[in-house]
Amino acid sequence: MLATRRWFMRLLGLVYLIAFVSLGVQVKGLIGSRGILPVSELLEWAEQRAGSARFWLLPTLLWLRSTDGALLALCWGGALLALLLILDVAPALVLLLLWTCYLSLASVGQVFLGYQWDALLLETGLLAVLIAPLRFSRRAAGDREPAPFGVFLLRFLLFRLMFSSGAVKLLSGDPSWRSLTALSVHYETQPIPIWTAWYAHQLPPWFQEICCVLMFVCELAVPFFALGPRRARLWAFLPLVGLQCLIAATGNYAFFNLLTIALCVLLLDDAVLPDRLRRAAGGVDPASAPSAGQRRRGWPRPVVWSLGGLYLLLSLGHMGFTLGIEPPRPLLALMRLASPFSSVNGYGLFAVMTTSRPEIIIEGSDDGQEWQSYEFPWKPGAVERRPEFVAPHQPRLDWQMWFAALGTCEGNPWFVRFLERLREGSPPVLDLLAHNPFPRAPPRFVRAVVYDYRFTHGGGSAWWRRERQGLYCPELGPSPQSP
Repeated sequence: MLATRRWFMRLLGLVYLIAFVSLGVQVKGLIGSRGILPVSELLEWAEQRAGSARFWLLPTLLWLRSTDGALLALCWGGALLALLLILDVAPALVLLLLWTCYLSLASVGQVFLGYQWDALLLETGLLAVLIAPLRFSRRAAGDREPAPFGVFLLRFLLFRLMFSSGAVKLLSGDPSWRSLTALSVHYETQPIPIWTAWYAHQLPPWFQEICCVLMFVCELAVPFFALGPRRARLWAFLPLVGLQCLIAATGNYAFFNLLTIALCVLLLDDAVLPDRLRRAAGGVDPASAPSAGQRRRGWPRPVVWSLGGLYLLLSLGHMGFTLGIEPPRPLLALMRLASPFSSVNGYGLFAVMTTSRPEIIIEGSDDGQEWQSYEFPWKPGAVERRPEFVAPHQPRLDWQMWFAALGTCEGNPWFVRFLERLREGSPPVLDLLAHNPFPRAPPRFVRAVVYDYRFTHGGGSAWWRRERQGLYCPELGPSPQSP
């Protein structure tokens, strides 16, 4: 699996590159010093309440320095490391450094870095260390085959991800999944729809139900083949990759689909790869493979088995939680101990399908009478604007606005902080928006209005139709003592 491993590493490096660059262009507005949730305030709060335990509760290099420059250094430094991984330079060391940098950001990212693909990237990146070559140069000659147990653990991660995603849909008791009608509303209620979703939404109900059945087959049955013998794994590859391609073609899910496809690559082996792909990966011809004495040393077997066994135990505990099975108390304690590192996680996407689309529109005013709307770059706003592709970039504020709309203003304190930043005219926060209707000076008042959005059904220039539901957050303005 020398060439297969190399393709997996390149794809993983590409995902890391996307993740760091995507975060780098918005991190100051999200958690910078003038951002919505400044990381310095979180670290100060943790230091006051947790003392020396803060280093374990929030494992981040930002304890050394939490300035905007340090945030950017982690993002762009991580991007450079990702390029080294793509180029196959010191893969094991680079993977450890990548995991450290991303964990340092995810630990303090608060609501903006709490997505399942952030956890999946940390888990995949750490597991990948067990199969990475122990060398510094780019020359692959002499590499050992990846540790079989390490490869199995990555396949088991893929199994857990897919099977859990299907299981939670049925175990949640959500009627739209059990009646196979979920896809009839999914395309218009997903976080950031795209124009292809508008067309998918127009498909007849019977077709949506067939697609729902096929999705359950891919998520509940096919993952077992990923743990089977070689022929079964090869059969599992196409449906699992095909499902990710269809999801990516109808929705914006950041780097999740590409990362899942990277895991699927490990279902293959060098024998099924075309010669061109083996050569492009720098694979070794079996006929000229080095002898055992010429091969580089890999990870010692006791290290792989001990660390892998601990990981397997923790992952089974998380999977048990997903399936409604409470792990034994000693395992629960171990899971809590490891939880700050977000590197063994539970998964399960869209357990309950949202059947409506409340959308928050933020407005500002100088006099409290005439209101103008702020426009976000990607989430629905103006009904005539076509929903666009943005993945694999993730506009994290746009995404978080979708979650906020499903709750209340009181239940999302970060949202009030966001409105306060708009009243202050914070430049890094305004950079997260597509249109600022107050370019000269921030407005005296801001408020949030909630609308119900629905896809149109053909005809006209609008992609959406909307109906006002009321205020999401009352207006914020100068205090009564202000002049």
